[in-house]
Amino acid sequence: MKIAFLDRDGTLIWEPPETKQVDSIEKLRILPGVVEGLRSLQSDGFDLVLVSNQDGIGSSSFPTESFEAPQKEFLSQLEKEDVTFRSVFICPHKEAEKCSCRKPKTGLVDAFLQEEKVDLAASLMIGDRETDRAFAESIGVRFVSMETNGRFSRFAAEKRKTNETDIEAFVNLDGSGNAEIVTGIGFFDHMLELLAKHALIDLTLKANGDLQVDEHHTVEDTGLVLGSLFSKALGDKRCIERYGFWVPMDEALAYVVVDLSGRPSFVFEGQWKREYVGKLPTELVAHFFESLAQTLKCNLHMKIERGKNEHHKLEALFKGLGRALRQAFRQSPYERGIPSTKGSL
Repeated sequence: MKIAFLDRDGTLIWEPPETKQVDSIEKLRILPGVVEGLRSLQSDGFDLVLVSNQDGIGSSSFPTESFEAPQKEFLSQLEKEDVTFRSVFICPHKEAEKCSCRKPKTGLVDAFLQEEKVDLAASLMIGDRETDRAFAESIGVRFVSMETNGRFSRFAAEKRKTNETDIEAFVNLDGSGNAEIVTGIGFFDHMLELLAKHALIDLTLKANGDLQVDEHHTVEDTGLVLGSLFSKALGDKRCIERYGFWVPMDEALAYVVVDLSGRPSFVFEGQWKREYVGKLPTELVAHFFESLAQTLKCNLHMKIERGKNEHHKLEALFKGLGRALRQAFRQSPYERGIPSTKGSL
């Protein structure tokens, strides 16, 4: 069983900045993307578990009924959208009481973890505070960071294993550019880190490939996994900008244009003066981008306009793709649905 542990206030529902408490139904507001995000988690096989600190429930300042009324309404609204929690754990204590159940302590879920067969490696914790991050670390699950009162994060995991490669990856499209990349090809790792940084995505990717043969399968399959991963995290692409473009790198200039159209197409113009940069064969660069475009199902046009340094030319392409994807992935406050007259992408 894999579990998505979820914080409540500031992550799933609006947290009033003044009081930090949702103490009436009138204050209840489910945050944007929450219903779609929770549905997606359920469809991916996650059981949902709510884990929330609620300061002083039962006290004169926060009577029990003031918590229970909006909580009941919150669960009811989600149930109408076919979203249900396997378990709900609430800590009613204030920080000064130094209880064993207030996050980041794990007392709320210790018995649950002992009684249930939870696949911790496949599970995660979604929250908006450092206490949520520390809680995730304490129980040994991945942490997905949310902006307080922001749109629910778009993330996905992907595994691909063949006789040639074994790749596991995770992405948060609404991240901050953090990357942990290990492919066995150092320069390729560096380029993927640049892509994540400039796309403002959090990306973890580990690839074990048959490098004793050559680099081809590792580079190709990494592109296939990344494209599929991004596509999965985008979901139905509701409210995205869809298009993106960019970027120079010192004396090198590259054009990168992307359209998340749902139709895979790749066009590349450029030449290389070296067979390798680091241990990355330059002939595989366009093949990587084409593989990504195929599984992301996007139009991707790339052109090296000029450049003397092959390292810079490569950086321009990967940074350019990162910046283009940042624009295309971005959710616009002006979009109200799918950015296409067809109604789907």
